[in-house]
Amino acid sequence: MIETTNQISQASEVVLNNGDRLLQITLILIAGGVALLAGMALISILRLPLSWLAPKFSTQTYIRVVVASKNIVLALLTLSAMEVMLLLIPQTEWLSLIEFCLSVGITILSGWMLSRLFRDFFNTTILGVTFESNPQVKGESIFLLRYFGDFAIAVALILSFCISHNINVLGIVASLGIGGIAIAFAAQKTLEQFLGGIVLNLDRPFTVGDYIGLSDGHQGKQGTFGRVESIGLRSTKIRTSGKGTLTIIPNNALTQATIENFSGAKKVMSVMMIEFPKPISANEQALIRQTVMDSTMDIFGLDWRSTEVAFGDNHAQISFFILGSNELSMELRRQLLDLATQQITKQLQKHNISFILDQPTIYVDSPISI
Repeated sequence: MIETTNQISQASEVVLNNGDRLLQITLILIAGGVALLAGMALISILRLPLSWLAPKFSTQTYIRVVVASKNIVLALLTLSAMEVMLLLIPQTEWLSLIEFCLSVGITILSGWMLSRLFRDFFNTTILGVTFESNPQVKGESIFLLRYFGDFAIAVALILSFCISHNINVLGIVASLGIGGIAIAFAAQKTLEQFLGGIVLNLDRPFTVGDYIGLSDGHQGKQGTFGRVESIGLRSTKIRTSGKGTLTIIPNNALTQATIENFSGAKKVMSVMMIEFPKPISANEQALIRQTVMDSTMDIFGLDWRSTEVAFGDNHAQISFFILGSNELSMELRRQLLDLATQQITKQLQKHNISFILDQPTIYVDSPISI
C-alpha cells in the first residue's frame, strides 16, 4: 500500500512539473506572438506620424533601414519579448538554456540592425561631409572607417553578451593568447602561409580566372605570368602562359610581391544627359566644360583625362570613366561621382545656366581587356 502511494505521488509530481513547463512555454510563446503582431502594426502605423512630425532625414532613414528590414525587426522584437517573459518566470536549468539561445539570437540581430543604421548614416552623412572637405579622398581609406564601425559594434555586443552571462572575457582572451603564442612558435611557416591566404581572400588583389603578373626578379622585372586556377589557404596555383606548367606559390610570398592584375580591373562609363531650354553659346559651353573638369578632377579612381563633354543643339552628354579593382571600390567611386554631379549642378546654377537633368545617370560596366 505504501509503495503504491509513493508511486502515485511521484507520478503526480511528474505531471505537475510537466504542467509547469507547458505553462511556462505557453507564456513565452504568447509574449512572442503579441510582440510580433504589435510590431507588424507599429511598423506600418509609425510611418505616417514620422512623416508629419520628424525631419525628412529621419523619415527616409526609417524607410531605408526599418521598413526595408521589416522581417529582421519583427524577429528581434519577438525574441526580445520572449526574453523578457522568460526573465519574469522563476529560473530553472532548462529555462537558462533557452534564455542563452534567445540572447544569442538577440545579439546577432541587434548587431545586424546597428550595422545597417551605421552604414546608412555613413552613406548619407559621413561620405558627403568627407567629400566636401577633401574631394581627393581615397575610397579604400574611407571604407576603413565603415569596417571599423562594424568591428566596434561587434566587439561592443560580444562584450555586453559576455558580461550579462557572467562569462570571463579576460580569462578567455588570456588563454587564447598563451595558446596562440605556443602554436605560432611550433608552426611559424605554416601560419605565415595560412595568414597570407586570409589576407588574399580579404584584400582580393585577384580572383580565380584572372591573368596576373608577378615581379619575381630585382627592380620590378616581370617574372611569372599566367592564369590563377585556385586560391587555397596555404598556396595559390597559377597556370603559366607559354609553358602551360602549374606554378604553386606560397600565399605569404604573394602578400609581399608586386602583383599586376591584367583582367581583374574594371572600367565603368557613367553617362549624364543635360537638356537646355535654349541654345547655349560657345562661352557657356566652355564654362560648362570647365565646371565639369574642376568638379571631377580630384576624385580618386576617376579617369578625368577621358572625361568627355559633347554638345548638341539643346543638350549636352557628359561621359565619365571610373576605374576600380573590386565591387567595394566601384561602389564608393559611384557615390563620390554622384556627389560630384550635385556639385556640377550647383555650380551651373550659380552661373545662371538653366538646364534640366534629362534622366538619371547611366552606368555601363565594361571589363578592361588585356
